Amino acid sequence: MKRYLLVALVGLFSPTLLAAEAAVAYIHDWKWEGQAAPMLMALDEGYFAEEGLEVTMDMGKGSVHAIPKVASGEYQFGSADINSLIRYRDQNPDSELQAVYVVYNTPPFAVVGRRSQGVIGPGDLHGHVLGAPAKDGAFAQWASFVAASGIKADKVTVRDVGFPEREALLADGEVDAVTGFSFSSLISLKAKGVPESDISLMLMSDFGLELYGNVVIVNPAFAAEHPEKVRGFVRATTRGYLKTIANPANAIKHVMTRAENADEEVELSRLIMAIGHHIVTPEVRDHGIGTLQWDRLERSIEQIGQSYAYTQQPSASDIFDDTFLPGRESRELLKPEIINPDDVMTAEELAQ
Repeated sequence: MKRYLLVALVGLFSPTLLAAEAAVAYIHDWKWEGQAAPMLMALDEGYFAEEGLEVTMDMGKGSVHAIPKVASGEYQFGSADINSLIRYRDQNPDSELQAVYVVYNTPPFAVVGRRSQGVIGPGDLHGHVLGAPAKDGAFAQWASFVAASGIKADKVTVRDVGFPEREALLADGEVDAVTGFSFSSLISLKAKGVPESDISLMLMSDFGLELYGNVVIVNPAFAAEHPEKVRGFVRATTRGYLKTIANPANAIKHVMTRAENADEEVELSRLIMAIGHHIVTPEVRDHGIGTLQWDRLERSIEQIGQSYAYTQQPSASDIFDDTFLPGRESRELLKPEIINPDDVMTAEELAQ
């Protein structure tokens, strides 16, 4: 009898059953491009498994797309734009959906134009056509960008375009500029044959926006019931980002095994640009990866309110929960660091 009881107990705590109990689903903000390397690396290298988590990862359809899916519980975790989360919390005051990890300390929201079509700076958009997908995280900040940069919105023709056709339309001259993530739109345009000298990149953060970018969000019911699993997910995510920052050329292989017909040099360029411009910043150097500064988040909430009418303005603590983050020592950048965009190596240099 004792032997059978022992076998039963061993079976009860077998890895298979534990993995099944800890199965969670994550939805990414976009398809598998270079900037997805940290999450895919954490999955492939077993960082989540070491935390007792069996993680399923799905591609997304934009950085707004994940919010209702995680809020509903269809996914336990997701990558989403924190500014869209702020608006969502205002529009859904009963929701307790929160972010638990900051991916982009400086947001990649950008307007990308063609110099040959007369678009260099924000004011040049007047009298031109802006292509913008309705569910684009960058376009979600358009009203704030307009207010901060002095653009007269009624002088810009905004055309709703699909994500797949966005850069193609700009390359073909059918629109004069597009909204998008900097490393996605700019690199895609270059891949389509548009000379870099003909591309104008307007990062919204360079024109007065103090916003953060994408974050990892968690279903509130799941977080309340399984806080240790959330901490484990965040620890594994942190490891994935730190390892990727230290060696992007090694991390990109985790994207290439999934991205059909992708060009490794193009995807590595995306990843390096994301790291150098948006993930590793002076703020991250000072405070570690994954966190934020409360006063800056409060200012960003106020800034959104300059072009968005809140019904019940959320507070910073409504939006972000830092209690799931590992200690500062576990979030310090590894060597070598990529900090300043001017220090970012090209794909050719990394390959040497």
